[in-house]
Amino acid sequence: MEFFERHSGGEKAVLVHLDMRDERQEEDLEEFRLLADSAGVATMGIVGGSRQRPDPKFFAGTGKVEEIRELVQATEAEVVLFDHALTPAQERNLEKALECRVLDRTGLILDIFAQRARTFEGKLQVELAQLQHLASRLVRGWTHLERQKGGIGLRGPGETQLETDRRLLRARITHLQERLDKVRQVRAQGRASRQKAAVPTVSLVGYTNAGKSTLFNRLTSAEVYAANQLFATLDPTLRRVPLEGFGPVVLADTVGFIRHLPHRLVDAFRATLEETAQADLLLHVVDCASTERDRQIAAVDEVLGEVGATAPVLLVYNKLDLLEAREPRIDRDDLGRPLAVWVSARDGTGFDLLRQAIAECLGPQRFEGELLLPARHGRLRARLFESGAVLRETIDEEGNARVYLRLPRPDLEQLLQREGLGLDELLPPEARLDALVRVDADVPDLMPASTYPGAVAEPPASTD
Repeated sequence: MEFFERHSGGEKAVLVHLDMRDERQEEDLEEFRLLADSAGVATMGIVGGSRQRPDPKFFAGTGKVEEIRELVQATEAEVVLFDHALTPAQERNLEKALECRVLDRTGLILDIFAQRARTFEGKLQVELAQLQHLASRLVRGWTHLERQKGGIGLRGPGETQLETDRRLLRARITHLQERLDKVRQVRAQGRASRQKAAVPTVSLVGYTNAGKSTLFNRLTSAEVYAANQLFATLDPTLRRVPLEGFGPVVLADTVGFIRHLPHRLVDAFRATLEETAQADLLLHVVDCASTERDRQIAAVDEVLGEVGATAPVLLVYNKLDLLEAREPRIDRDDLGRPLAVWVSARDGTGFDLLRQAIAECLGPQRFEGELLLPARHGRLRARLFESGAVLRETIDEEGNARVYLRLPRPDLEQLLQREGLGLDELLPPEARLDALVRVDADVPDLMPASTYPGAVAEPPASTD
């Protein structure tokens, strides 16, 4: 259904990028070009410039609008794309002045998302974001129509066509939100099942075109669509991946982020992004060859904060093959914990190190081992079976149950706390001895402090 009359869209576009003080940088122009390419338009020309502040009527000044108009007529462009957020009034004024379709940055990203959506859930989310964006722009149409008149018994002022469209729009938005709530419930049930089976979730996040899907395919042997373009992946994909020495994990590939990502998209894709918010570990994939690397990392961190993601983060510096004289490695903190891994998803370099780092990061969050439960702890044994944590069980000659468990460590600590027990009380004798040996081996007095990773040698004592 067409809600209002607008200029027809097209494939020929003029790009407008204005540098605003304290808002955007010149480097964003290349990203804007990539966005236009991802939307499938042919760039006929670029209009640049700078302003202290946006013009309330046109965003750009009247002289710049005339320059855009001349370029549109000369190139026969059918749409003008602004690398900025325009108000509904500014869009309306620009379309009237330029006599062609005008889209701002939000509308351009929404159009790309509409092209990429393939699954039922993805299409719902995109439609919701588009309608929410459209709701504020209905004022441009139908103002010329008179109020609808009723028949006999229905005479009166009625409602304008604009009011009717707004009512239909609100009804459709409410319907989509209800359907997405059901999607959110289904996803929550899936996460609960994985948590019950003690299978951790590892979510790939990162700036768009950082190589997440290529890395996902390399880790899972999947065939997720991957291309050198912005927002190549829109629909989330989950795969089970075995990690040597750890067990299975669920790897989730998610939509890429971008600077100034429209809040409507964040809200519409909240059901999908909950996979990120509820993950046990986030793999933040970074294009290490990008000159905008630090800004892209900051943009991703901002979106993660908006969706409430609090899981530990492991940086994955991808595209190592584009750098000279760089070898794959794991960067660690002073305690030896992994902070970042340098890999190349294109040729598979460093993936053994990546799997090792993932297992190390997930290790402290999960307990997998054997407990010795005397017969008097039957209630604890029953609760462990109810949680689905028991992988196998044997009964010794004395009637004690040896149960082999795999479950999140916080869940185990909570169960033990209810019974007033500590983990050390239930470990088999051989496990306690092994732990004691490891503790003795880590006594700092056995080696100089300067030999620890990241340690700084102490200065010589003063002789004064």
